[in-house]
Amino acid sequence: MRVFVTGATGFIGSAVVQELINAGHQVLGLARSDAGARSLIAAGAEVHPGDLEDLESLRSGAAMSDAVIHTAFIHDFSKFKENCEIDRHAIEALGSALAGSDRPLIITSGTGMGSAAPGELASEENFNASHPNPRAASELAGAAVSASGVKVLVVRLPQVHDPVKQGLVTYLIEVARHKGISAFVGDGLNRWPAVHRFDAARLYSLVLEKGAADKNSAGARYHAVAEEGVPCRDIAEVIGRGLNVPVVAKSPEEAADHFGWLAMFAGLDLPASSVHTQEQLGWHPSGPGLIADLEEMRY
Repeated sequence: MRVFVTGATGFIGSAVVQELINAGHQVLGLARSDAGARSLIAAGAEVHPGDLEDLESLRSGAAMSDAVIHTAFIHDFSKFKENCEIDRHAIEALGSALAGSDRPLIITSGTGMGSAAPGELASEENFNASHPNPRAASELAGAAVSASGVKVLVVRLPQVHDPVKQGLVTYLIEVARHKGISAFVGDGLNRWPAVHRFDAARLYSLVLEKGAADKNSAGARYHAVAEEGVPCRDIAEVIGRGLNVPVVAKSPEEAADHFGWLAMFAGLDLPASSVHTQEQLGWHPSGPGLIADLEEMRY
């Protein structure tokens, strides 16, 4: 199968590319730079020039492929709402090139979209179209594309990690290094779900090979969750040891001043389940946990 992958040179997308190639698929990877193109060629993929805001490049890449896996996202969280809207337009463009065919479009969202109420375990069957998180735009765009006859499937990601990067935790480390303290909000018992990068890549491949092959899977959501919830206090403590800085609690009122834009996430309790995903696809994450990767990190 020839698969068009957006975000193909990124942290998650590059692992997805390698997983697909190892499984015998041809990969057409979106690249916005010469360096990115070279990395794709070295990995054994074809190169499709363009970026997330070049909608024509997205449409043409999708038109040339048997399936699309959309992992690209602009990770400037200081402009989170704006970037979620960019993602909406990208999904609409990709979907327009697949309309009238049975070629699947696999998009990416966050596990927080599956939470029925604050602190409740997020699940695959839940989605609140009025969710205050701007990332809802991705799934709303997917639903609109699905209504036009495109087979859309959703992979929801938690904190994706290895010993080099760890999702939002990477920004927590930057704040701790800059401020000289590693902080958590309140009692620090709020939880963030997590998955190793290679386990997440394997899930995308299974969604393509098993999920998309299921005639009844249109609109299905899958959770790439290995750990349902790692307490943020535990995260702050391992960061504190790694940087050799004090670990302190911040009140919700102090969070904005300390964390900056990250304050919108720092105090959230976001546990998530992948029980249905594991049952449906036979996906069984086996990589190291978040804390283990943070302990292995070179600070």
